[in-house]
Amino acid sequence: MATTTTRKRVYLRIVAFLFFVAVSAAGVGIWLSQANADPPPEKKIIDVRDMSVKERTELGEKIIFGAVDASKTQGAVGKGQCPLCHGFQKGFVSQRSPNLYGITDRASIWIMDSRYRKGTLNTVQKEACPGCGNATSILEYIAESHICPSCYVISGFGVKGTNDRESPMPQIQKPPISLSIEELIAVDTWLYINDEKDPPSPQEIESAYRKFIPEAEWPMASRDPDIYPATEASSKQRFAPLSATPITGQEPINELFIKALCFACHTIPGIPGAVGVLGPKLTMKTNAPKRMRDRAYKGKATNVREYIIESIVDPSIYVVKNYPDNIMPKDYRSKLNDTVIDRMADYLSRLEEGKVPPTIP
Repeated sequence: MATTTTRKRVYLRIVAFLFFVAVSAAGVGIWLSQANADPPPEKKIIDVRDMSVKERTELGEKIIFGAVDASKTQGAVGKGQCPLCHGFQKGFVSQRSPNLYGITDRASIWIMDSRYRKGTLNTVQKEACPGCGNATSILEYIAESHICPSCYVISGFGVKGTNDRESPMPQIQKPPISLSIEELIAVDTWLYINDEKDPPSPQEIESAYRKFIPEAEWPMASRDPDIYPATEASSKQRFAPLSATPITGQEPINELFIKALCFACHTIPGIPGAVGVLGPKLTMKTNAPKRMRDRAYKGKATNVREYIIESIVDPSIYVVKNYPDNIMPKDYRSKLNDTVIDRMADYLSRLEEGKVPPTIP
């Protein structure tokens, strides 16, 4: 009996060993086949120059408004962030910046301004770069207005207090917006189509931008898969809505303000790129106490931090003098979680006029 049991044990051990060897050999074979296999082909990025007019137009709309067919959706904002300041529909009255509907007609009037043509306009910047000169065509004017917004400031739309010498618009080819030349081509294509005009070719648009951007400062090509989908993508996937980058609250503090688009309107000391002038400067340790003492203040905040949170979630409770109401978005309560708002309030409550801002970790 004992001998039989021993034999069974030996037999089972032999079977187990052979099974182990077989499995190991199979695993090695699979690993070797993968190691020797050719790498998967690299997904190519669609070149905007190879797109049809319809595709470029849809891409431009996506960059401006965040999605195709979103140009008439209130509050729709894409990577370019243009709708934060501009209107794009006929009859729309813009308060921050000119309505861009009809831009291809009105530009022909602006470039004929004798002061502009002679370089005698009293603006803070005369040319996009030394020796660039100014626009001589509608296409060049549109390009120049993106690269050098202060080269020609539309009357009534300059930075407050500058007598229209300076534009509040940022250079959109530079951080933090950083549109590539491909994206600018798509945006300009949409502007022409929105005006019911045949758009210039991508090569003509690129040539207009090259007049105002030195080679050393030429914008890098975009490789954003949401902007330039892989060629394998279906038509439906290709032009799916551009999803906004989610804000979790765990990002570095500077990213919170950039992702929430605060930089587009406000100057925030210590936050790179936050030099907006459409809204008040956010030195809240200095400003909040003064505003809470204002007789026009109708809020319930009792300290700086409470005032900041209140102004984020309900900006119309108190409108700073000389700044219009209904400009700041009123849906941050639904878009930003408590962690994001708390961290923003903590940072802004430490900003004091004339003092060095806190170091960003």
